[in-house]
Amino acid sequence: MGAVLFGYGNPSRGDDALGPRLLERAEAWLAEHPELDVATVADFQLQIEHALDLKGRDLALFLDADAACPGSFAFRPARPARDDSYTTHELSPGAVLQVFQQVEGAAPPPAYILSVRGERFDLGEPLSPGAEAHLEAAWGFLQGLLEDPRPARWTSRLT
Repeated sequence: MGAVLFGYGNPSRGDDALGPRLLERAEAWLAEHPELDVATVADFQLQIEHALDLKGRDLALFLDADAACPGSFAFRPARPARDDSYTTHELSPGAVLQVFQQVEGAAPPPAYILSVRGERFDLGEPLSPGAEAHLEAAWGFLQGLLEDPRPARWTSRLT
């Protein structure tokens, strides 16, 4: 069983790379901790097929940049929800959970979103200095989650 981490965003669009960059850090850390059952999925955006990556998992975590994040990062629950993203190629975390529920006929695993504050999303830009600092803060938080990937432990860390 275990957890699955989704890191998504466009590395060519400045701070939109925060999700994939955070996932890269997690993958490097997880390589040193083979006793943990944590799968990782990297993509430019969430798609309907990602619902299948939830199968057999106890936890899911979505890592993404967010220009509206009030602090360096935010950690909140994700719940199944049908939304407007069904009409595009990109889905929200809630829509991915909803697709899982429809396809599997069962509730998805407990899921959370770790949003990292982004400031600049222009094509061809590197991470902004502010985003670099927010990434460091979010990594410290994520590392604490990965050290104990149990639903009750993650719920106790909600911001």
